[in-house]
Amino acid sequence: MMRSLGYAKLTGYFASITRRVRVGAFAAGLAAVCLAAPAHAQNDKMTPIAIPAQPGAVELGTGPLPGATNPEVWHSQYGSVFARNVTVATLTPFLPDPAKATGAAVVVAPGGGFRTLSMENEGWNVARALAKRGVAAFVLKYRLVQTPPDMEGFERSMREMFSGVAKAPRMSPEQALAGIAPQIADARAAFALIRRRAAEWHIDPDRIGMVGFSAGAMLTMATTLGGEDAKPAFIGNIYGPLASVTVPADAPPLFIALAADDPFFGSAGFGLIESWKAAKRPVEFHLYEQGGHGFGMYPKETTSTGWFVAFVAWLGMHGMLKPAGH
Repeated sequence: MMRSLGYAKLTGYFASITRRVRVGAFAAGLAAVCLAAPAHAQNDKMTPIAIPAQPGAVELGTGPLPGATNPEVWHSQYGSVFARNVTVATLTPFLPDPAKATGAAVVVAPGGGFRTLSMENEGWNVARALAKRGVAAFVLKYRLVQTPPDMEGFERSMREMFSGVAKAPRMSPEQALAGIAPQIADARAAFALIRRRAAEWHIDPDRIGMVGFSAGAMLTMATTLGGEDAKPAFIGNIYGPLASVTVPADAPPLFIALAADDPFFGSAGFGLIESWKAAKRPVEFHLYEQGGHGFGMYPKETTSTGWFVAFVAWLGMHGMLKPAGH
């Protein structure tokens, strides 16, 4: 699926990550977001809930996750909702008022360590806010690594994973890449679906970008570097890894937001920004003093809350807040 130059760039990206941390620890750290409370910690108990309605959700046709046996389940935490054991990928559209539509669109990839998805804080709430500004948004519910179906088993599995991090074997870039092949396929299918239905949804097929959070940011970078036909027009990396990469000559404009006190990526360097700059491709970086990891659209007293306003302003600077040609 991902071959030649794109594959080389993508394995290079994972090589940069694995040089800094063990991939097992990296995945565990991302999954820890599910258990680590935000700064305003409240309602931190994970409570099982019924699968909520997802009006307009479209199956992406990438098939069921190979070998999956546990069904999709959801829970609430921090006043938000999360999905686990997603075995069939979907895309949920949030379309703007036609009178405000700019023709631009964004694929929104929530985070959660590829073991859960922060569907509300890093998905629906982001998409609604973009739609209010005239940008069509599509929340990608991508397939996830299987976890125990019951909450007690899930929490136990997470504790066991954390306790085993120090002994986790180092994975090669190829192994790490293979581990998210289903998610990359889901992202590619999302771009293909939006382009197929672009006329129906009043979208310019050349103005479709992607923004991801944590693991979703990792997926955004993988889609950009090795997603072949996806070709995002612009990308946002929100508190994702910032490892150095080989930047394509036609790399899209890149927006990055990170808190300096992020426990996973706040002290890992800024190679991604340096790579984009060295390739003379557009990049904007916001480093917030405080905010931790996983702040998303949560209301907080830190300036990291301003990332969305900055992102929208950046979209405007690149002409995405008005119809093409205006």
